[in-house]
Amino acid sequence: CNCAHAALLTAEQNARSQAEVAFLAQSGAHLDGFAQRPEVSISAADNRVRPIDVQRLLDEARKKELPGDRLAIHHIRNSFKLDGRAMADPIGQQGEKLELGFWTVTGGESNLSNAIHLVNGYNGLEVKDIIVSAVASANVVTPEMEKKIGALALDIGSGATDYALYRDGHIIRTGVIPVGGDHLTNDLSLGLRINHKHSEKVKLSFGQATVDAQARSEKVWMVGDKSVGDRYIPRLAICQILEARVEELFSIVKKHLEGLLTPEDVAAGVILTGGTSRLPHIERVAERVLGLPARRATEPSWLTESLRGPEYSTAIGLLLFAMNAPEREHAKNAPRKGDGLMGHLTRWLGA
Repeated sequence: CNCAHAALLTAEQNARSQAEVAFLAQSGAHLDGFAQRPEVSISAADNRVRPIDVQRLLDEARKKELPGDRLAIHHIRNSFKLDGRAMADPIGQQGEKLELGFWTVTGGESNLSNAIHLVNGYNGLEVKDIIVSAVASANVVTPEMEKKIGALALDIGSGATDYALYRDGHIIRTGVIPVGGDHLTNDLSLGLRINHKHSEKVKLSFGQATVDAQARSEKVWMVGDKSVGDRYIPRLAICQILEARVEELFSIVKKHLEGLLTPEDVAAGVILTGGTSRLPHIERVAERVLGLPARRATEPSWLTESLRGPEYSTAIGLLLFAMNAPEREHAKNAPRKGDGLMGHLTRWLGA
């Protein structure tokens, strides 16, 4: 609690403004999702689709009963189908049966409640909405055209990997894999018998996700200052340990999305973001395991230089979500200090 409030205070001080509302990103094993495709019969005598028919579909999706300890976070809309024909906007079209696909993301009630309580406890701040981290980061790093032809966005963070799978311009799956950069560091610590601090340094300085000719013959210093306890470490061992864990990560992703990662349906391939995507050659392992072209994400050109890093993808996506939310208009008229936090966000993002 103290750490979170200290971070919020630091953010306000750096922005020279008081936060008005909070939009909260969520990741972790408590998140889950399921697909549904409600359908309704067209009610008009001429069989033309009206807005009320679409609203009935939305209501049907929200009606699904969840276990008592689960809360819905997102009902992500996919494509409409009218008598089996896919279309972006069915209003005014003639047909008998209208369907709409949804990917519904749920979270553990206690996890969400604790997170909201933590933020709400800071200086009168109020959580206005929650967005899944996978959705936030994927929206930033995946171009619109690639969303349409199919893409898999993987945000590999320190403690977990969030994924979002696009098809026909819509997210059809999200998920969280409990493997991230910290697991790579821990593997090095155990495999090389060095402490966590040194293994993190070794990973960042000498690590890569594949073994090449240079790695096979090179030895590196554990600390680098030749102090007592410093010693040579075979770079081959470093790379072998990292490669094994990275292969495992992508194998788990493949299993989660079994049958959905065909080259035809994911024509844009895999987009890697998150701090751990900086690991050299990690995209090669992704290609080998997933059987799809893979690349590191390119940050949007409109971002300021200080924010052009894969580790910021979720935060940037969350800020964009907040700035485009209906509450934004309310925030402009609310009492605040200085120009208001949203005004500062606009300048930070280069908008």
